Parts: sequence; C-alpha cells; structure tokens
Amino acid sequence: MSEESVETAGRTYSDAGADVSAPGVPRPQLPPSRIPRELRAYRTWALAQRIPDGVRDPAFIDLVQRIEGGARHRCPPVRLLIDGEEAFREVVRGLESARDEILVETYILRDDRIGDSVKEALAAAAARGVRVCVLADAVGSLATKESFWSEMQEQGVTLRLFHRLRHVPLQVLRRDHRKIVVIDRTVAFTGGMNIGEEYGSSIRKHEDAWRDTFMRVEGSVARELAAVFAEGWDRAGGPALPGLEYVSWSDSVSVPPAGSLEPLGTRAIRARMERELGKRRDRTRGRRVRRDGTIDNPPDDESAGTVLVLDSRPGRGQRETLAVMSALVGGARERLWVTTPYFAPPTRALTLLAGAARRGVDVRLLLPGERTDVALIRHAAHGAYTRMIASGVRVFEYQRAMLHSKTVVVDGFASIVGSSNLDFRSFWLNAECNLLMFDRGCSAALEKSFAEDCEGSEEITRAEWRKRGFGHRLLDRVARSMRIVL
Repeated sequence: MSEESVETAGRTYSDAGADVSAPGVPRPQLPPSRIPRELRAYRTWALAQRIPDGVRDPAFIDLVQRIEGGARHRCPPVRLLIDGEEAFREVVRGLESARDEILVETYILRDDRIGDSVKEALAAAAARGVRVCVLADAVGSLATKESFWSEMQEQGVTLRLFHRLRHVPLQVLRRDHRKIVVIDRTVAFTGGMNIGEEYGSSIRKHEDAWRDTFMRVEGSVARELAAVFAEGWDRAGGPALPGLEYVSWSDSVSVPPAGSLEPLGTRAIRARMERELGKRRDRTRGRRVRRDGTIDNPPDDESAGTVLVLDSRPGRGQRETLAVMSALVGGARERLWVTTPYFAPPTRALTLLAGAARRGVDVRLLLPGERTDVALIRHAAHGAYTRMIASGVRVFEYQRAMLHSKTVVVDGFASIVGSSNLDFRSFWLNAECNLLMFDRGCSAALEKSFAEDCEGSEEITRAEWRKRGFGHRLLDRVARSMRIVL
C-alpha cells in the first residue's frame, strides 16, 4: 500500500519562554506510581464500557486526558508512512529543509546505507548553521562502529548515547526505545522505525525488509515531541536546549470541564485529582521540561480530530499508558485491531481482549510469522493463542516480511501509532513515545493498511492450532511463563 495522506486542522503551540499565541497551561504529570487508584487500568476499562458511544464519545476523550494528564491538541496534518523507502525519503527531505534545529532520538542508528544517508543530511544541516542533536540508545546501537559516531561529531553534530554500559552499568535494562525526529519544532516524525536499512527498505524490493509504520505530523504536537526528546537528552547529559524551560518535578493539574464525566459516577475521581495533583513531587533525580500547550475542547467539526502524546519512561507514565490502552479496549464497540511485533502482555490484558471479543467486538491481532528476530517472544505469544482464539479473537501471522509495526485502531475513530510493544519491557523498562489520535481520516488509513497486511498473513484457526506438536506446546508454555524477563 502506498502511504496515505490525511489533512486536518492544526493549532499553534508555544513552549514556555516563547511567544504564546493561545492561552497555555502547564502540562500536568502524575508522579511515578501515584496515578489515582480510580484511574488505574482495570477501572478505566470498566469506566470506558459505561460511556454510551465508546471512543467516539467526547466523554471518552475527557477520560483519557484525565488519565494521561497531557496537553490536548487539535489533530495536526498527518501523513502515514508504511513503506520504508518512502518514509526515509520524507525524513531526509525534512532534514534538508531545516533552518534552526534538528532533534533525532532513536533506539537503533546503524552505520549502513540508510544511516549514512541520514548522517550526510545531518552533517549538511550542521554545516549551514542548524543546531543538530542526536540521541541514540547505547545498547540498541551497539553494533554501530565508533568511527561513525566520531565522524558525526566532527561534522558538527552534538551526539549523546543513552545509558552507555561503562557509565551506568546498573541501568543496563532501562533503554531509550523512542523514535522521534523533530525539525524546527514545527514538523516531526515518530512511530516504530529505527534508522537502519532493514527499516528503510521496501518490502516489495528487499527480502530482508521489516514492515513498520512511521508518521509525519505538524504543528503543536511537534513542539511537544521536542519536549519529550529533551527529557531523554537531559538524562543522557546533553546540554539544555534553548526555548525549553527546565523545571523541577513539581506538578500542576488541568482537568476537562466540570461535569463532563459526572454521568459516569466519577465525581470522586475529579475531587481526588484536584486535591492531590500539584501537591506531590517526583523524587526522581534530574530535570524535566515544562510542556505548556493549548488544551482544546473537542472541535465542533468532526473532520478535525484530537491528539495526545503518550510518552513514558521508568518511573513515569507507564501506569498512565496501561490505563489508556485499557480504556481503549473498554471503549471499543465495533472493531479493535492491534498490530505488534512482540506480544507478551500481562494476563489481565488477555482477559480484557477476550472480554471485548465476547461482547461482540471484532478483535484482531496481527503478529509476526516465522520471520521474527526474537523467536522466544513469538513463543510467548503462542502461549496466549489458545485462550484468544477460544474467546473469538482473530489472530493473524504476517508472512511478507519481519513485522515491526506498533499500531492500534478502534472503531475507525481512535488510533495509536508509536514505539510501544505489548510486553513487559515496553510497559516498565523502556522510554517510549506514542501518539493517540481521535481522527476518522487517520484511523481509516490505518484500518486500510491493517486489512492489506492481513491479506499477506495467515490466520490461525483453532483446528490448525491444535495440531502443533508437544515440543511446540511445551516451548509456548515455558516462554509465556518467562514473559516478564523477555
């Protein structure tokens, strides 16, 4: 499928310290592990089930914003990029257009054809006076030669490697898994693609290509993604970025209009949040960036959607992400289609997915086939197939390439594109970044892509699944029991 282009309205956003074109409010952040009990995953699933129109209901967006605590933007112009070659052509074009600043954050940055093309574009930008900052994960990019990093720095790029083993050996399990490119804080790319030839190759032309999803966004979301970048940049020892106000970990709260969730019996939730948020402080060492943005009411025009940034790192944001995903399952009324390369979620997540299928939702899982880079995690996924299929969940294994895309689309209206897998590592150990969009055009494009991917997949039926041998069954059971350490 060729990339889809979805154009919607944008809204200006300004960082603290910059000119503000609309009233700004501080981005509220719940301290680590202190999300109110009423808004934790299992309870948000139940609350979302009680919303009359599910994810399409304005009350659902209010609920999600209350959980996540982030700025609520008008959905910017979006371009969905599912072909690797086209995605990196777009990225390089964006780098070539930069005038002031380029921010790149990635788990893997390889010294291959794609990595070299990105490095050349970054070097050319630095030569014309653009501030270029690159943050790569030290473990994810372990195979990249030191000479590649040295050349990049000699060409004027400011480089940091996240959690180098010799510097932070006790933090080796905590990795930066985000994939973000921000250009002049007005255009950004994010999704599941690292920077390497396997991600940047078309599955139609390259038998070793990986199937992944990236997206190009504009407007206020790009500025918030710059602030997300700054958090990891600071952790890796990067210099402060101009125009972003670094503050302590004190919190403040902004909530949806009073009464928007009253029909759900959530008065106690609002009261507790108003009482407790803003009083607590995160004792995590380091700074954060104040993320000020416009909190918009849902637009009157249904063609203009809403987007929130779901980002997390160890100690912050994981419970919120889990709660939002649980709410999406509870808010599904017709379709819930999930694509993930690593499926090893908690048992309770399986319960929620099975429950959605039993109440008539078309639940589909698109997972890797034999072409996988981590066979043990595939077996961990296999350990859940029997329960999923018995509950009415349809399971597909992708055959055309190595599947690495991470997307969720619900009822043709709500969708997630980002870096998070459905496994323990993404939920609790990695820094991740996802975009949650309430937009019909973007969701339609993702549904079309999902349907075409299913055509290149094999559906796992109950009859076929029962035929697998004893050794396969045993490995599935063992891998599933090990999911917390995979």
